[in-house]
Amino acid sequence: LTLTQSYEISSTLDYYDYNFTNGSIDGGICIKKNAIQFATAITPVIFIIIVLFSCVGNTLVVWVLVKYENLKSLTNTFLLNLALSDLIFTFGLPFWAYYYIYGWTLGDPACKAVNFVFYTGYYSSIIFLTVLTIHRYMAVVHPMSVVMSRKSLHCYVTSLVIWIISLCAAIPQARFNSVVTYLQNSFFIIAFVIIAFCYTVILGRLLRPTSHTRRKTVQLILFIVVFFFLGWGPYNVAIFLDSLISWKVSPFNDCKLSESIDYLMYVSRMVAFSHCCLNPVFYVFMGIKFRNHLKKMLWTYCKNNTETQNRHSRLIYSNGEEISMY
Repeated sequence: LTLTQSYEISSTLDYYDYNFTNGSIDGGICIKKNAIQFATAITPVIFIIIVLFSCVGNTLVVWVLVKYENLKSLTNTFLLNLALSDLIFTFGLPFWAYYYIYGWTLGDPACKAVNFVFYTGYYSSIIFLTVLTIHRYMAVVHPMSVVMSRKSLHCYVTSLVIWIISLCAAIPQARFNSVVTYLQNSFFIIAFVIIAFCYTVILGRLLRPTSHTRRKTVQLILFIVVFFFLGWGPYNVAIFLDSLISWKVSPFNDCKLSESIDYLMYVSRMVAFSHCCLNPVFYVFMGIKFRNHLKKMLWTYCKNNTETQNRHSRLIYSNGEEISMY
């Protein structure tokens, strides 16, 4: 792993090496042992828990949507792709956990590949959340528009375009160092502005007594979006502050302040990365149809499993011998 490939992992590697000159007047070495010990002890455990919950939860979401919902609907298609984005994002977390425990020993190509996949999930999540919000905005504010009347025609094309944009946006994460912070923060800020505007208008319409909007759908997407930004907001702030340290901007070249930002980076990263396992929780608690589909799926599974066990345990006794049905 080299320090010029990815801002995220390379900056973390800086902290582990700890020949870090803090850029102060005396040019001293900034030793941040406590922050490193904290990250090494806590981060892998949290990431492993996130991976387990995310894989189970998002796989259930994908299965329920594919099996029971109409995927010609833009909302369902985008929710399906959002779950896929979370699964792709989750794929990178075991490598982060491995890195915190053992350091990076998997080579340069693997580093680039992990960054590429990881940030593809990140950018696709942001874009799908933004497009979901715009779709809800159109449904509430302009329900008779052309966009709303051609759902089945546009849903797959729109999803494909979003994935292409996400893949292209993830390329710099695997190749460059200087543009990564700017690109990641820019995506986040643009999405925040668009979503804030859309939901300001949507909530204004919902407060009208004559509103006939499906509030449960709006509330579900609102909860997903709000918690996305609550999770990723502090982390993006930490990334920006950390970049000021790398650029030796005063007063961020102070060692104690630098270590405090390290703690902020580690904690906010764990909170942000845990977001990928929260969306299924919102579906369960906010989506009545999803709960019903999930209950039906689990009941069918339990019923089939019980019947299978009964068939296997049923024995035919003939001439005093025990003969299995299979």
